[in-house]
Amino acid sequence: MTAEVGGAAHAAPPRRRARRWTALAFLTPLIVYLLAFYAYPLYRNIDLSVHDYTPRAFVQGDPEFTGLDNYLDILSDDAFLDALGNTALFTLGSIAVQYALGLALAVFFHRSFPLSAVLRAMFLVPWLLPLIVSASTWSWMLNSENGIVNAALQAFGIGQINWLTSPDTSLLAVTVANIWLGVPFNLVILYAGLQNIPADLYEAAGLDGANAWQRFRRITFPLLRPVSAITLLLGLIYTLKVVDIIWIMTRGGPADASTTLAIWSYREAFGTGQPDFSPAAAVGNLLILIAFVAGLVHVRLQRREETA
Repeated sequence: MTAEVGGAAHAAPPRRRARRWTALAFLTPLIVYLLAFYAYPLYRNIDLSVHDYTPRAFVQGDPEFTGLDNYLDILSDDAFLDALGNTALFTLGSIAVQYALGLALAVFFHRSFPLSAVLRAMFLVPWLLPLIVSASTWSWMLNSENGIVNAALQAFGIGQINWLTSPDTSLLAVTVANIWLGVPFNLVILYAGLQNIPADLYEAAGLDGANAWQRFRRITFPLLRPVSAITLLLGLIYTLKVVDIIWIMTRGGPADASTTLAIWSYREAFGTGQPDFSPAAAVGNLLILIAFVAGLVHVRLQRREETA
């Protein structure tokens, strides 16, 4: 009996080691992926931002170390506050309207009716189109001379609006285009969240005399809060780094009226013909920091809700 117990104890450590090696084998591809596509690019971006990388320095491999000078230059630049304000308006306006419309559509499609699946699929079209196609389409629609939007407004007696060439409307124009692109994502995520709410709750509320608004306020919205939080967080992170839509439609103009931090970073690196990679990397790192802080706030709020 004692020998059997001793043999089992002796066999346990090799079995444990085998499980550890198996777990490590499954984790290795993920670790390699994270290191290659997240850790190393982040390291290179930080390295770019603390050196003076010019095209010559890239070729010769001898960039001058500048420390935080690139960050100080950016923060003291007159364009920084304008770009930061444009980023805030573009990001917050986009995710607020995308979420509101996505939630309204998700609640609407949550009810079963004929052609519901077909209509849901049609709402996914903006999400499936290549971004260059979507941006080009919106550029045509908002064209001052022959755009369909101005043609429709003129039918109601409203004069020509220079959507893309006026500093007063260019940021609004690119925000509307980005909202159109983001609504399908919010619809899909929020609709999936609605599927997890038990139908019994709605039936019980209906028996108690609750109307549609009361059911939404007391059941749907509170139980959808975790899904809403992650939807808004992902929307924030995605919208902070939007470049293609704005660049194709306005190139950040006119007079930097639609220049966000992401556009500023792209323009410094690739948009002028005279690449200045280090300031561009510094602006990119500021965007990463903003997204990181938003992620920390989300995690903290989630933990507080779980412990409440």
